[in-house]
Amino acid sequence: MKAVVGLGNPGLAYRATRHNVGFMALDELANRLSIRLSRRSLRSVLGEGVCNGTAVVLAKPQTFMNLSGEAMSAIVQRYGIAPADVLVLCDDVNLPLGRVRVRASGSAGGHNGLRSIIASLHTEGFPRVRMGVGRPEGGDVIDHVLSRFERDEQPVVTEMVNRAADAALTWLLEGVEAAMNRFNAANRSSKPME
Repeated sequence: MKAVVGLGNPGLAYRATRHNVGFMALDELANRLSIRLSRRSLRSVLGEGVCNGTAVVLAKPQTFMNLSGEAMSAIVQRYGIAPADVLVLCDDVNLPLGRVRVRASGSAGGHNGLRSIIASLHTEGFPRVRMGVGRPEGGDVIDHVLSRFERDEQPVVTEMVNRAADAALTWLLEGVEAAMNRFNAANRSSKPME
């Protein structure tokens, strides 16, 4: 079994904010896999299905970003999934808007959701897809990630969310190395192998 967890903040007030691109990408992946995200359990909204013969659980933690590790820990324990078999989708202020980067493991890089997951799982050894939301010019980072995208940014955001879903699908079908090789070049648009 594998899991894909999209990070974000629950509630309408946060729906279209930069911090919620993880939720957006997970919704896109769920749509592609025809998995309905409707069950509330383990401090998350969950959906279960199958991808190429592998059981998959998709999850959107409802704990708010800074406590994402609580939901992640519950998911890993309930399903008996190793951290290396859980892909996390999240925003990244250190990447330019629209950039997608896949990593097999690593530090939190200043991201509070990843910091919470690392603390809860006691490991940095889980893959993640980071989506660039840009860094504010001289502004407050917290205000920036909780802000909505500008109208002229929307096409870039839509493409980025689609590429992140492509990367997640590649991870499910071919593994993290294939996803890293295919998606980590700047501005490269790639699709998973059929």
